Amino acid sequence: MIATGTVINALTVLAGGGLGALLGQRLPERVRETVMAGLGLVTLIVGLQLALETENVLVVLVSVLLGALLGEWWRIDVGLERLSDWLKGRLAGRASASSLAHFNEGFITASLVFCVGPMTILGSLEDGLTGDYSLLAIKAVLDGFAALAFASSLGIGVLFSVVTVVVYQGGLTLLAGLAEGVFSEAMIREMSATGGVLVLAIGLMLLNVKQIRVANLLPSLGVVLAIVAGLEVLGIAAF
Repeated sequence: MIATGTVINALTVLAGGGLGALLGQRLPERVRETVMAGLGLVTLIVGLQLALETENVLVVLVSVLLGALLGEWWRIDVGLERLSDWLKGRLAGRASASSLAHFNEGFITASLVFCVGPMTILGSLEDGLTGDYSLLAIKAVLDGFAALAFASSLGIGVLFSVVTVVVYQGGLTLLAGLAEGVFSEAMIREMSATGGVLVLAIGLMLLNVKQIRVANLLPSLGVVLAIVAGLEVLGIAAF
């Protein structure tokens, strides 16, 4: 199996990161803002399309609410922030002393941004289970522009985050392909719809409309699978 979406994602990160490293600080801030706004609008459309795939909005609602409770209880966002701060803190003392520290900062920061999020998980699962890599293609565009912005200030270390993208995201796709028979059509559909809600949240964040702790909504993707599986075992016609 070829993880097509991950290959596209890796290429856009390399292209965006390479261009950003060449441009450096010459890329105007207003250009970055306008581009990110456009990406935010497109992300909203993608999220809405996914969310509307549901055949039972109550399943999506319960999944998001329970997922939010679990995410807030586990404080996923705090854990990720602490990990990021710890990694950056270890590099901060050496950043001004050597180019290697600056390289590491770019690599770690970009890796976290590109690999932590519902689009990574949902897109990888869809690519592996159905061969549909459209969501990963959208993510690839987002990552490409993000890589451009990151590399313009953090340098070529951002380009090497492609290793993380290939290993983590590609691994998820391959694992999903191996587990293809485990997921029913209803499970995939409702997981996609629930993921669409999270993608909508990302769009709102890109547009600076509302800062949402999207990381704390990630458990909803597992919750919806459990709910649909439970309904199917009980023979409840919910779809």
